[in-house]
Amino acid sequence: MASPSRARTAVVPALRGRTVVVTRPAGTAGAFARQVRAAGGVPLRLPGLALRAPDDPAVARRDLRAALRADLLVFTSPAAVRHAAALCPLRTRAAVYAVGEGTARALRRHGLRVRSPATRQDSEGLLELLPPAALRGRAAALVGAAGGRGLLRERLAAHAASLREAHVYRRVTARLDRRHLDPLARLPRGARVLLSSAEALDNLRRVLPDALWRRLCAATAVASSARLAAAARAAGFARVAVAASARPADLLAAAAR
Repeated sequence: MASPSRARTAVVPALRGRTVVVTRPAGTAGAFARQVRAAGGVPLRLPGLALRAPDDPAVARRDLRAALRADLLVFTSPAAVRHAAALCPLRTRAAVYAVGEGTARALRRHGLRVRSPATRQDSEGLLELLPPAALRGRAAALVGAAGGRGLLRERLAAHAASLREAHVYRRVTARLDRRHLDPLARLPRGARVLLSSAEALDNLRRVLPDALWRRLCAATAVASSARLAAAARAAGFARVAVAASARPADLLAAAAR
């Protein structure tokens, strides 16, 4: 049993019963939801994306093997690592880079040495590690999914000697059902909506009924970047907070404010 002095100094969960909407992809949000609960919040899963295996695994495997022979190799997400490893062993002599620390941890579990941004966990942060001079004369490869912002693709293509892409998974619109929609109809105004993907935000805006979209926008959006904060305001959120990064700890810290 804890002593009275220990009980008085215990850390009170930061979220204090606040509802937190988790928009991360279906099938990957479980760990995030557990962190919300550990911080004293109530998670509501509302996936804006679902992740799927590539349409043609043989083509994806061929492209991945070619990418692993590049001089410089960039993985865009933990999902890219997971789906790539399902296609073939991740053995390479390339200099390996990850967009964020979560991606870097996933790569290290496969025995790879990885560089990732120390602070900003996005494409811009990674490009600070890869100025044009670092790309010149090198064969680069990008491992991820088709689509997305295209910033990494554009910069690598512009400055590297060559660029290969391996699309090892697909992003599709998540299928929402009553498990997602019924709680959303009762969403309190004090809720926080965690946003780390403009594509997920666009999908939710497109598939949610108007009444539920308005209910969502009445809450406070917590965006992982200033760019995403601007997208949230344009989509209809009147109250937007900007987290220090896309790291779960930073998103939850902003949600607790």
